[in-house]
Amino acid sequence: MTALRQRKGSRAKDFSQENQRPETTQDTKEKTPPSESVWSIVWSVAGALLGVSLGLLTCIYVATLHENDLWFSNIKEVEREISFRTECGLYYSYYKQLLRAPSIQQGFFELVNENTTESKRTINLLQRMNIYQEVFLGVLYRILPIQEYLEPVYFYIYSVFGLQTVYVIALYATSWLLSGTWLAGVLAAVWYILNRIDTTRVEFTIPLRENWSLPFFALQVAAITYYLKPQLKPLQQKLALLLIFMSTLAFSLTWQFNQFILLIQALIFFALDCLDLIAPGQKNLKTGSVLARVVKLLIHCILVFGLTFTINYLTKKVLLLKSDEHIYKFIKAKFGLGSTRDFDAKLYLCEEAFGVMPLDTFERLAGTLVLYPYICALTIFMIILMVVAAGNLSDSSTIHLLKGNEEKTMSIRPDIAYNLLHTVFFGLLAYSTMRMKYIWTGHMCAFAAYGACSRELWGLYLRVIHFHSKTKERLVRYTVPLFIIVFLYYKFWPKLTEEMSELREFYDPDTVELMNWISSKTSKKAVFAGSMQLLAGIKLCTGRVLTNHPHYEDKALRERTKQVYQIYAHQSPEDVHKILRSFGTDYVVLEDSICYERRHSRGCRLRDLLDVANGHIMDGPGENDPDLTPAQHPRFCDEIKTDDPAYTKYFTRVFKNKTFHVYKLKKGRKKVKSVKGSNADV
Repeated sequence: MTALRQRKGSRAKDFSQENQRPETTQDTKEKTPPSESVWSIVWSVAGALLGVSLGLLTCIYVATLHENDLWFSNIKEVEREISFRTECGLYYSYYKQLLRAPSIQQGFFELVNENTTESKRTINLLQRMNIYQEVFLGVLYRILPIQEYLEPVYFYIYSVFGLQTVYVIALYATSWLLSGTWLAGVLAAVWYILNRIDTTRVEFTIPLRENWSLPFFALQVAAITYYLKPQLKPLQQKLALLLIFMSTLAFSLTWQFNQFILLIQALIFFALDCLDLIAPGQKNLKTGSVLARVVKLLIHCILVFGLTFTINYLTKKVLLLKSDEHIYKFIKAKFGLGSTRDFDAKLYLCEEAFGVMPLDTFERLAGTLVLYPYICALTIFMIILMVVAAGNLSDSSTIHLLKGNEEKTMSIRPDIAYNLLHTVFFGLLAYSTMRMKYIWTGHMCAFAAYGACSRELWGLYLRVIHFHSKTKERLVRYTVPLFIIVFLYYKFWPKLTEEMSELREFYDPDTVELMNWISSKTSKKAVFAGSMQLLAGIKLCTGRVLTNHPHYEDKALRERTKQVYQIYAHQSPEDVHKILRSFGTDYVVLEDSICYERRHSRGCRLRDLLDVANGHIMDGPGENDPDLTPAQHPRFCDEIKTDDPAYTKYFTRVFKNKTFHVYKLKKGRKKVKSVKGSNADV
């Protein structure tokens, strides 16, 4: 426990060792009268019920926002499906596919032998993508007697919204475990809700993988916090480990980026062990003089990281694994360690979500007061952690502060140390890559709530101003969070009620028109090419075959996507036709929003990325690399609209509206060998 404990006389014992002495039954009876024990149970039950209630309220809150924003209950099925944008639509399509299969067994067979997601390829979706949650819900919906009164789409979205209940309860429990009071849990839940813009995007990206996985990750952190608490009984430890295992498994199965998150978590535990902040497991590294301990620690770190990267490299070489190659390219390019011309890396670097977290995020967090106790707790505990770590490395079990005849020792609880490093590591990740902020901000609310209710921090503050007593400490640590909650209520409750009463409606007539045309005017086996985002919607709404899609974790698919995207580059109609036909394409969909893109600046537009990758000068005024050359052909997506004979020879326009242009590919005449050996056209 982070604390300043007073002792008289000789050198104090290590805090973790001192707490190993179990209390006898007689001691417990003397310290905890029966009336206080009953009151403690009632108080804990009340806190648990309040935590569950706040979790359910969060679920209802995001579900209401989703309904009010789209008028989801009143729009057509095709409009509901279009609202699942980009990769969200792709994931939901497999849930829909499983429900439409003649049987569960046939549905499984179709998913592991899928040939409509990528044309001319049969893939195992359960191996390629993290869609176990769609499979689980699909099976559950088919076997439960709920089909008559609950539509499949509502079963799906309510399941995701229901996980928000788990998320908030996990944050609530983490704050409660750290602080010892459920007031911290209430504050954590309130902050999570009020900072919704920065803590979750579940109401408008429902099937996104992080919305499935982060609740389990938060549950795992709560279980780790409990496991690291001192004086746990063997049964409690086993139950905590079981919860850690189950939540980690669920987290890993539901998000394709789980390995990177778990790697950071492993580094946190490695740091805790190296600094002797948890129960020691490598005694030989923590003996000897200060210099010897530091040298051993450095050698140990070099060996661990060296072996980690070596095993990782060799495993990928032997198994020919290249699925996450683009992630490493992105990281190298982001920190200036590699070429920035790589198409895949630039595709990520040019998206705002993969840039540095903007400063207005901190302004919003400060507006709800969550930032201030967070910074205070982070600063004080980091100082304490560094002091304690220095003491551990110097072969001193505790840091001693002498004042008069009293000796005060400083130490830090393992559960606090873990959560401190957790918020630091993931905070740095969030700042470097904005999309990862949702991993950090939820835990930030829990850690800030602990800071506002911390016995250790308030005890330290009061001692510094010479105003400490147990009664004053208890009064302050309960009064301050109550004042914060009251302030937040008066400031944000009117905004919440106004937000809940705002009614909007889904409106995307061009996309609806396109999907209806595809469903009614094209063959069910027709192959469509286009942007990754649009094709995911076509797969969901029409069930047609795709050339590419947004699940980018496959090297062959990334290469295929780059080839398909030549429709937005400077290419001849003959070359584009040849590329598209190599993937079996029947129709290509061109989008004006991509061909004439203005959302990104010059150098980050999709057409610019393609031009640079192809060695061509970019459009518009501005600088170009000296080795880039002018393109020999006009931009395909623009020139095809002129109906020039060079283009109509290969493509026929079959659909057009304000946003989309659909062209049917003319199939080249095949030549077959005659009996006499001559060639004849067929």
